[in-house]
Amino acid sequence: MTLGMFLVDDQRLVRDGLRMMIEAEDDLTVVGEAGDGRDAVARLRGVDADVVLMDVRMPVMDGVEATRQLTRLGHPARVLILTTFDLDEYVFAALRAGAAGFLLKDARQEELLAAVRGVAAGGSVVAPAATRRLIAHFVDRMPGGPAAPDDRLGLLTPREIEVLGAIAAGDTNAEVATRLHMAESTVKTHIGNLLAKLRCRDRVALVLFAFEAGVSAPD
Repeated sequence: MTLGMFLVDDQRLVRDGLRMMIEAEDDLTVVGEAGDGRDAVARLRGVDADVVLMDVRMPVMDGVEATRQLTRLGHPARVLILTTFDLDEYVFAALRAGAAGFLLKDARQEELLAAVRGVAAGGSVVAPAATRRLIAHFVDRMPGGPAAPDDRLGLLTPREIEVLGAIAAGDTNAEVATRLHMAESTVKTHIGNLLAKLRCRDRVALVLFAFEAGVSAPD
């Protein structure tokens, strides 16, 4: 199966470099590209893409708004944000808008290729600890701190809340299993239930929810 990549960056040299890297792989191909977010949203309406590699800082429409519009449209492509700085307000906003994760532009080739395959498979490419550091940094700076508990918390069992808290603490599935004394397969079942009940697309969205609902707080 060949995965379709869509490239969004206002620098042609960056897009050309990504295209060369991706098309050297047997299982990846570039199905389109755009130089700004507005053009990307328009082009993606008629393109069957699996992953969108999205720059955040672009003219006309930035990557945050483009990600938000793609999420609103229900486009099945997963958005992977490319950024220069890992603590970037644009990145945080893009995660809230529905991006599956982020990757630094200076990442090694093997990291990028592993990231796009992981995102296409439904995973998150942001290491749990890095996710927590990023989100904690910005939630701590939000006026008034985290929001009041979300009504959706009432849908969760006590065990699911424990799993959610462990995920927000930066634990991998194996670490959650050890912390809560359960099988890793059980952890995966709980995570699946959390995604369904909270209407979250991925692990990144679960961590965001945990902070905003008060399940976990920044250190």
